[in-house]
Amino acid sequence: MKIVFMGTPSFAVPSLERVLEGGHEVVAVFTQPDRPKGRKRELTPPPVKEAALSHGIPVYQPERMRSEEAVKLVESLKPDLIVTAAYGQILPRAVLEVPPLGCINVHGSLLPQYRGGAPIQRSIINGESVTGVTIMYMAEGLDTGDMISRVEVAIEDADTSGTLFEKLSIAGAELLADTLPLIEAGNVTAVPQVHEDATYAPNLSREDERIDWSRSARQLFNQVRGLSPMAGAFTLWNGEPFKVWRCVVESTETAAGSEHAPGTVLSADPEGIVVQTGTGTLRLLDIQPAGKRTMPAAEWLKGARLERGQRFGGEVQ
Repeated sequence: MKIVFMGTPSFAVPSLERVLEGGHEVVAVFTQPDRPKGRKRELTPPPVKEAALSHGIPVYQPERMRSEEAVKLVESLKPDLIVTAAYGQILPRAVLEVPPLGCINVHGSLLPQYRGGAPIQRSIINGESVTGVTIMYMAEGLDTGDMISRVEVAIEDADTSGTLFEKLSIAGAELLADTLPLIEAGNVTAVPQVHEDATYAPNLSREDERIDWSRSARQLFNQVRGLSPMAGAFTLWNGEPFKVWRCVVESTETAAGSEHAPGTVLSADPEGIVVQTGTGTLRLLDIQPAGKRTMPAAEWLKGARLERGQRFGGEVQ
């Protein structure tokens, strides 16, 4: 098949590689424009662009797929199929109607659950034990198309959004490799989604990253690992952001008679910082104070004035 592949982050790279290994002709790759990254704000190409160029595949980076120029470009390539994986743009009807075999998307959830841009992070934040990948035909709605194939992937306590991204990217690539021959042979039985069962996973905001100590220890544990290693969860210390990159649930119940307010430091020693939550306690292991690098909590404690009874949280000064 002649395929146009659309994807941007590292999540999509294994899928591109499996398309090529399947002997299909990838006539072009579409990805997001290079963006400034790092402290020096240097323009950095997306991982999919680097992978495509390593195979000598033409790369296009339109700012808007809805533009007339982008639509005409796709039409000129005359693909049999368009494959997308975490591309980052919604395709207009004019593009969806170009390939005779349709447009399919490799989505990191078990649809119709977690439609939207942050399904992997939010599945961890919400405490799910199972997620997966769905390959679906694309429609004009947000992840509303008929489902072609799915695979489940377990979420373990040791998982962060980073490790789950990797698991799902590999699972999605394998599922795509199994699905493409069915599409090429016209042997697909697509299943409509039950839209009434849909849940949504919008992109993360700054408020999603803020630690609310009144929540339970388990909920905060899920929040921290769901935001690692990308944005990171944060609280406030002396009015400045204080990120928590790794933690463990110390206890799931609050001790009888405890009068400690959520966010109160209960102990601080070489094994970490134990903090009272709304229900239970959390031990902070890896942290990042404002203006400093990520470090073990024990290392920070050597020079920090942190005492039992002090509290994390509050408002930015």
